[in-house]
Amino acid sequence: MLRRLTFLMAGLVIVASLGSPASAHLVYVSNERDNTVSVVDSTLMEVVRTIDVGQRPRGITISHDGKFIYLCASDDDTIQIIDTANYQIVGTLPSGPDPELFVLSPDGKTLYVANEDDNLVTVIDLESRSVEAEIPVGVEPEGMGISPDGRALVNTSETTNMAHFIDTETNEITHNVLVDSRPRFAEFKPDNSEVWVSSEIGGTVSVIDNESREIKHKITFEIPGLRAESIQPVGVRITADGTKAYVALGPANRVAVVNAKTYEVEDYVLVGQRVWQLAFTPDQKMIVSTNGVSNDITFIDVATDEAIQSVTVGALPWGVVVHPN
Repeated sequence: MLRRLTFLMAGLVIVASLGSPASAHLVYVSNERDNTVSVVDSTLMEVVRTIDVGQRPRGITISHDGKFIYLCASDDDTIQIIDTANYQIVGTLPSGPDPELFVLSPDGKTLYVANEDDNLVTVIDLESRSVEAEIPVGVEPEGMGISPDGRALVNTSETTNMAHFIDTETNEITHNVLVDSRPRFAEFKPDNSEVWVSSEIGGTVSVIDNESREIKHKITFEIPGLRAESIQPVGVRITADGTKAYVALGPANRVAVVNAKTYEVEDYVLVGQRVWQLAFTPDQKMIVSTNGVSNDITFIDVATDEAIQSVTVGALPWGVVVHPN
């Protein structure tokens, strides 16, 4: 009887362990139309807080220690700093006009900002909250990516159709790479070997070798029943092991799953309308998409590449970032 009871108790422990919920993560979503940031609990799959922010919030990121959110309030020509402990705006950064997207340096000390209206990349020192440099780039800069070693910065200019490689030590452009029409995003592989640049109107992702600074491959997308002009790549994210990439396809309402070794498109995940940006959870078990026209975000299981659930947020969700712990 004692052995049977011990066995039953052990079984209950196993069942309890298997049934325990995954670690909760807080997801922050910038809502471009209603000037808010939605805070979503990944376990509850619901909005737990709404933060009122500046006008037309778009780019959003978070400090590496998770203490501060940085938010592009584009129509206010500033970057707002939000304390994640109390969700209060505790400061601003001198971003330059119309900040749209930015990227945080690997050491967490510098923010690189694309200023669409004046064709500049603004370099901000976060400790002093001051402008360190302004770098002239092409027309309508938007996409911002930085290599994991922090040595190379890439800005994409939508009208010039170029990826500009910038040396972060000198803040000077070293290479200009012509890509397809309207490049919107730049994402480096974790091993520094490549940068992937999405071209919204061109309908491609250019894979650029980070050493030669030449395009080594172009990824194209085909979805049965959709016209080519409806497939518009925007946000790109690559897994930490460098084996899989996810590409948001805009009005195609899908996220493409790409083998990052062979560059083959392996699947398309149906999400909400006009999927725009993407962000992994820290454990990379899920990736989250912002779906602007349907006013929601979608959680995708990275292991199965299946959409788990969509959550309604604010009006016209644009950017997304997940708390790092």
